[in-house]
Amino acid sequence: MMIDSDILIDESRNQSAAIEFLIHSNNSETLNISVISYLELQAGARNKAELQRIEKFLSRFVMIPLDSDISHRAISLMQQYRLSHGLALPDALIAATALEEGETLATYNLRDFSFMIGLRIVSPNSPS
Repeated sequence: MMIDSDILIDESRNQSAAIEFLIHSNNSETLNISVISYLELQAGARNKAELQRIEKFLSRFVMIPLDSDISHRAISLMQQYRLSHGLALPDALIAATALEEGETLATYNLRDFSFMIGLRIVSPNSPS
């Protein structure tokens, strides 16, 4: 399962719904994150101590780096959905990573991803 940045942020802020979702999901499968989510959380650090805490937190996930297949898929997604749905670049890269890895994307932001053909999505707010 590919975990979106929003769930990671909530879990790092001790939000119970995100924590329970990740514990339950981790019992049944590997939890992956895109390098984009990793970078988004790093960018939110306000000082070195917070950056170290974030990096320790993220170390328990498998980080998927960008490669040429993910890059080409992200380009295709931007061409297909940028103008019609307002697809943002980080979301295109995260979705492309999930699609290329054959993973379900876990996110709260259904609106940002639900229009993408072939992308499997699950939300902690909805039943599994």
